[in-house]
Amino acid sequence: MSPAADRIRFDQPQASLQRLSARFGGHAFDLHRHETYAVGLTLWGAQSFHYRGALRTSGGGQVMVIHPDEAHDGHASVDAGFAYRMLYVEPATVSEALGGAAPPFVPEVVADDAVLAGLLRAAFADFPRPLEPLAADALVERLASRLAARGDRPPRRHRRATAHRAVARARDFLAAAAHRTVASEELEAVTGLDRFALARHFRAATGTSPHRWQIGRRLLRAQRLIAEGVPLSEAAAATGFADQSHLTRHFAARFGLTPGRFAKLAGKSQDNG
Repeated sequence: MSPAADRIRFDQPQASLQRLSARFGGHAFDLHRHETYAVGLTLWGAQSFHYRGALRTSGGGQVMVIHPDEAHDGHASVDAGFAYRMLYVEPATVSEALGGAAPPFVPEVVADDAVLAGLLRAAFADFPRPLEPLAADALVERLASRLAARGDRPPRRHRRATAHRAVARARDFLAAAAHRTVASEELEAVTGLDRFALARHFRAATGTSPHRWQIGRRLLRAQRLIAEGVPLSEAAAATGFADQSHLTRHFAARFGLTPGRFAKLAGKSQDNG
């Protein structure tokens, strides 16, 4: 395999969170440091970097956790190069998501962590399309929880009872606003909980995040519209999806078939999707 063509793509920071996707065939970065956590997944190849007095190597499928203000560099350690995805999140936001606990220190820099790898893959499912605010909140909450679970101190347990009334108000609001993007501040005002507390309580009560719950409501309405013969592009626009491809990805993930195939099975054949 020939070396990878060097490339970097990133989005604009949102809710103290930024995503980066890159690949390199040789030297990637000189020694540097940043004020955020850098939590990454090596997609293929292998990358090595100097960090905290040792040379570390992350191969395909492995994850990395680099702490704020820690110097590191980066280069390919195989001839084919490497590709990776990285989340940058501010430690103060991680602390807020953990209910005010100190930002955790993860001693295992490179690891085989299927949970964290899955979280990173999900974070980039629609990249470079911007994350919706509720999706960013859920991502930070899950990321903070995983860092705490792997940290050098036992994670602080949340012993408070689930705020079922607040969750019910959130669900009612999300159902009514399923056709549009909901800002984090709106749910905070409706429930009286901050965004990360709401994410924890909502997951405890429903098994999912506010964002994924709202996506489910959008998909049920889209399914109904498609069954009625509404064109896929119009169904996507009417149910809050950015475009038809955005609808198709979520529809297939939820129902196991594309909207186009569903339309044919429902007797409303459409050519696309």
